[in-house]
Amino acid sequence: MSQYKHLLSPGKLGPIDLRNRIILSPMGDNFSDPEGFCTEQLQSYYEARAAGGAGLIIMGVVSIAFPHGTAEPFQCAISDDKYIPGLAKLAERVHKHGAKIAMQIQHAGKVSARDLAEGRELWVPSMPRMVQNNMMSSLTEEELGKFISSQRRDNNPTIRVMDKDDIAQMVEWFAAAAERAERAGFDGVEIHAAHNYIIAGFLSPYHNQRDDEYGGSFENRVRLMREVIRAVRARVSPDFGVWVRLDAYELHTEGGITLEEAKKIAQVADEEGMHAIAVSAYATITTGSAFTDAPLVQKPAGFLDWAAQINAVVNAPVIALGRIEPEVGDKAIAAGDCDFIAMGRKLLADPELPNKLIAGKPETIRPCIYCYVCVSQIFMNQRIKCAANPFTGQESQKLIMPATTTQHVVIIGGGPAGMEAARIAHLRGHKVTLIERSARLGGTLFFAALAYPENGVLLDNLTAQIKELPIDILYNTEATPELLKSLNADQVFVATGAKRDAPNIPGAEMKHVWSGDELRRLMTGDRADEIAKNKLSLTQRTMMKAGSLSGATNSREALKGLSKLWMPLGKNVTIIGGGLVGLELAEFLIERGRKVTVLEPGPSLGAELSIVRRWRVLDQLNAHHVPLLTQSTVSRIDQKHVHYTDKDGNEQRVAADSVVLAVGASADHSLANTLKQQGFNAITIGDCDTLGYIEGALKTATDAALSL
Repeated sequence: MSQYKHLLSPGKLGPIDLRNRIILSPMGDNFSDPEGFCTEQLQSYYEARAAGGAGLIIMGVVSIAFPHGTAEPFQCAISDDKYIPGLAKLAERVHKHGAKIAMQIQHAGKVSARDLAEGRELWVPSMPRMVQNNMMSSLTEEELGKFISSQRRDNNPTIRVMDKDDIAQMVEWFAAAAERAERAGFDGVEIHAAHNYIIAGFLSPYHNQRDDEYGGSFENRVRLMREVIRAVRARVSPDFGVWVRLDAYELHTEGGITLEEAKKIAQVADEEGMHAIAVSAYATITTGSAFTDAPLVQKPAGFLDWAAQINAVVNAPVIALGRIEPEVGDKAIAAGDCDFIAMGRKLLADPELPNKLIAGKPETIRPCIYCYVCVSQIFMNQRIKCAANPFTGQESQKLIMPATTTQHVVIIGGGPAGMEAARIAHLRGHKVTLIERSARLGGTLFFAALAYPENGVLLDNLTAQIKELPIDILYNTEATPELLKSLNADQVFVATGAKRDAPNIPGAEMKHVWSGDELRRLMTGDRADEIAKNKLSLTQRTMMKAGSLSGATNSREALKGLSKLWMPLGKNVTIIGGGLVGLELAEFLIERGRKVTVLEPGPSLGAELSIVRRWRVLDQLNAHHVPLLTQSTVSRIDQKHVHYTDKDGNEQRVAADSVVLAVGASADHSLANTLKQQGFNAITIGDCDTLGYIEGALKTATDAALSL
């Protein structure tokens, strides 16, 4: 605990005493029912985070005027007394674990996607300005049909510029919502005045073009926020916490909120007696990846400096948020930059994060890998989930319970699926042996971590958890039927990964043509000699051997550095296949100075990536002018070019010193089928069961281990 003594110390948020300074950041979850009621799924989800040790749980985007002003199809409501009993049960379940609970009260204003979809008026401070973006261009046909903004009844939504009566109604909705929250046993409310929602629209000099007392001057633009704050405070008791979430910036918005103006807005909130200021940000979504500038920031601690600057001009405590690691948060609190740290995605990936910090075991915290699966679910009108944690949203269904009968579980393959199955099987009381044919754990995740470093933190976590448990690990070992018989295996999980068939392309057998698997094995030292003798010159083999002897192939950081100095690929690289593997490999190669072209035979790019992560990857590749050519069918490969037919049926070619085949992966049930024929109880998990990459690997492993 001493390592995180500031973060884990008690704190006072207005009248609310918190056991530590870790807050579950409010996020949309889509766990309510279609009528806005608090479900068992939602209650279990929040209870798990309370049991995990967080000081305060903030329930995300609770609708004050349901169904009016809602942004999600399954958004929880606080617009009527009928919602109080379910919310009261939630508050009771959180409180029994020693945590406090608040709700973020919200009206989505012009981004009320459900109003748009269901034909209701959109309430706005003034007529919205049209902004072009490329968000829809990278969606698959299936996603286009499900995407939240696609669910509209017509293309001519009714826009209602709020009049004085509407503004009075909005103030009343906020006040009544806060009163109901207190009656439901909640400890406080966060007034959402950020992220392009209704109050933020009034605050913004860009969005607010009114010419009455609610627009124009700064004092006029903060008027609605003042009235909401005063009405809420008048309606609740002094023992009830009330604070606001504000934007420090409106990024990519000329004439929008700046930090200097945000400081003044925060000072107004402070003067009005707010118990805290939560500092966030928003970006006008001109591109898909702008969403990861703000509000869902990719940059580590991306908003922390802004929180510190706002903290310097207000008396109220400041809640900092936005991808803040525990050690960074602890230092920020110690330095007086903020008072509390709100974590969202981190507590999706591991609700036990606070408890693990308290126990002095930070290495066992399951990390967020910033793959954006969670928020992409919201865009698709689905319940949130977490790629790194299959239990998220399934807390009442998926439980690690002691097994009724202890078995010897033998797992073949030490990638993410194999490691996770081993961990959960052991926790259920089974004897576990893990067989790995190479000298290290991780499988393809080790190489994936070079392309996307966040994957490496997950690998470290999985490895640390496995090595902490009394699991027998057999390295450099081939899993034969004879070995399994000698181990007296009761259950065999096959987690050996996908098979990768060479595509039927003339020239694919040439030395300068690599499969993704060959490249991975060569770079990571996984049985690399058999690849090297067929593909590399003597000089290249010598350089590879030098890297192996220096230990570079056992260290991700060393290998990342080495790969920037030497790789067995020429200057011009053509990647055949624009799925997850092809696009992440393209990212990896442009960082290493290669000129890359991607040829995808299908109509879509990166379909296996979550929507938001895909936006980031595609925008990054486009910024580097990488040709991303869909509906391109490769006809042959020669020494200098890749020949293909474009989407218009024209014959084309692209210069290629090296070619990487990122196609042909499929599930591989062959080993499991062979073992079944020999009498073993064998099932496949991970990519050899169904191509699902990290998310699929962890999910299938979890389900298999829980089913024993």
